[in-house]
Amino acid sequence: MIVNGVDTAKSTTSTTSSTSSTNMIDYNGFLQLLIAQMRNQDPTNPTDSTEYMSQLAQLSSVEQAVQTNAKLDTLLSTSAITQAEGLIGRTASFTDESGTSTTGKIKEVYIIQGGAVATLENGVKVSLGPGITIS
Repeated sequence: MIVNGVDTAKSTTSTTSSTSSTNMIDYNGFLQLLIAQMRNQDPTNPTDSTEYMSQLAQLSSVEQAVQTNAKLDTLLSTSAITQAEGLIGRTASFTDESGTSTTGKIKEVYIIQGGAVATLENGVKVSLGPGITIS
C-alpha cells in the first residue's frame, strides 16, 4: 500500500485549482465570443432559428445580470457610507498584532475595496472588522 505525503497532496490541490481558474472567461470575453458566433453565421443558411433566439436570449440575460450587479454595488456602497457615518464620534478599542491595546474616538471613516478604515483622533488607522469593539 502506497501512502502519499502531506506535501504531495497539497501540491496536487494547488495545481488543480490554478488550472480551473485559467479556464474561466470574463463577461467581455463571453460577449465577444457570442457576438462573433452570431456575426459569422451564414444568413442564407442559419444553424437553427431556435438556437439563434436562444443566443439572443442569453445575451439579454447576461446584460441584465451585469446591470443588476452594478446597481447592487451602488446600493452596497451607499449602505456602507451610511453605516460609516454613524461610527464617527464613537469609541473604538482593539489590540494590534504586537499585543498593544488601543482605544480612541473615531474621527473619520473611509471606504476601501476590502471594507472600511477608521482614523482615530490620535491618528491611528484601524480596519473595521473582526477584533475591534465600537462603543
